[in-house]
Amino acid sequence: MSNQENISNDKKYDKLIVVLSIAIPLAVAALFGIKVDYELPVFLPPIYACVNAITAFVLVFAFIAIQNKKRKLHECLMTFAIVLSVLFLLMYIAYHITSDSTKFGGDGVEKYIYYFVLITHIVMSIAVIPFVLITYVRAITNNIEKHKKIAKITFPLWLYVAITGVVVYMMISPYY
Repeated sequence: MSNQENISNDKKYDKLIVVLSIAIPLAVAALFGIKVDYELPVFLPPIYACVNAITAFVLVFAFIAIQNKKRKLHECLMTFAIVLSVLFLLMYIAYHITSDSTKFGGDGVEKYIYYFVLITHIVMSIAVIPFVLITYVRAITNNIEKHKKIAKITFPLWLYVAITGVVVYMMISPYY
């Protein structure tokens, strides 16, 4: 496939990437304003924190796979990472529309660290959406050179989001 065909194939997905990159954060924000009169068990947050931890491991294994030229394994792992991220998002939304948010109870330096990690996690989780989508599209359209370029940005962002999701949970878990 020529470079021009790759670019043309990428362009087909541009509108969908923009729509999803805007719609997902807006939907999550809007859903925080909705409360369903059904409280999900408190064990859901540790489950979605584990999903974040697994996502981090999968991302690292996918990176190792591609470094070792195991492209098919890399593709499978990256698809799995996307599925895990969607699963996390669905559980996160389900929990937060049915349960009150837990307030962080620490103080002093711990409080500042928690809010720094939380805020950077939230900002990066929004910012990583278009990066993941663009990176994935460039892979499925076989635009490998551009895929490699953006993956160098996407990988550390996504890994940061996955790891800090676990850190945020660990820091707030005593207050559930």
